[in-house]
Amino acid sequence: MASSLVSARDRQTLVNVVYAAFPHSTFPRGPYERAADAVIDQAGKDPRFLAQLLQGLTDLDAQREVPFAELDADVAAAVLRGADGTPFLTAVVDSVVVTLYSDPEVWELLGYEGPSYEQGGYVDRGFDDLDWLPDPKIEHDEEMTA
Repeated sequence: MASSLVSARDRQTLVNVVYAAFPHSTFPRGPYERAADAVIDQAGKDPRFLAQLLQGLTDLDAQREVPFAELDADVAAAVLRGADGTPFLTAVVDSVVVTLYSDPEVWELLGYEGPSYEQGGYVDRGFDDLDWLPDPKIEHDEEMTA
């Protein structure tokens, strides 16, 4: 459905917006593309959001002499900072933050094992497996034990 709502160019711009808003140099393109497609799908259910999305992408392209999708990462981030707080960027970020960080591929990349409730919780699954921290020094308070 996503591909029929926006042009290939607008989709590419949105993917770059998602990357500029949530830059992770170790992430492959896939999670960003899926997050952008989720935004487009959401816009397909809300004509107002679709119009806002298309206008916002057009406005981003007009910010520089080259389209947003062709900007280097630093310039793209600066352009997005200029759009911070706009209804367009707020709506995109609100959608993407949920979609991107709910992606199992992203979980794996970040070292998150996923929700614990499906696997019996964290008590028996390493809730205390912070092997990169020193063991805490446990001291007994005389007043507490008396």
